[in-house]
Amino acid sequence: MPNAKKTTKVGSIAEIRECPETGSKSLHATVELKYGQLISHFDPKEVLDRPNYLTVQMSEHRHIMLNPEFLQYINHSCNPNVFFDTEKREVIALGQIENGEELTFFYPSTEWSMDRGFDCLCQSEVCLKYIQGAVHLPLNVLKTYKLSQFIQQKLGIECSGTSNP
Repeated sequence: MPNAKKTTKVGSIAEIRECPETGSKSLHATVELKYGQLISHFDPKEVLDRPNYLTVQMSEHRHIMLNPEFLQYINHSCNPNVFFDTEKREVIALGQIENGEELTFFYPSTEWSMDRGFDCLCQSEVCLKYIQGAVHLPLNVLKTYKLSQFIQQKLGIECSGTSNP
């Protein structure tokens, strides 16, 4: 099986999958997850004063590398199924997640201005096409998502967001 995906079990509820063609990695559920379910706690492995492509923004000049490290494989989607609660330092399910489903989050929910923008390939019906941080998106779009406390403060809003615009 030369083109089989390489998988690495992490914890009791997820696995990292590696695409044999591209080498890209993603995190997938290995059990069914319910709305609001805790997926993982997280802490800073390292604290940086600037963003990079692996950090989660906690405040203006505080960007953390994630511990546990496997959380870095939660990729972006414009229709996410998980949320990084930076206040409680928890990753939670935003809805029902099926066994085998990729775990994804909306990068601008925690990132004000990203280190580097990218063309979004999520293919959801609500795909925003280019992602570079919350500062670059209209407020009416952002209000449809669950946003970190920091992003809400930057926007001067309070919103619970549905995460399914």
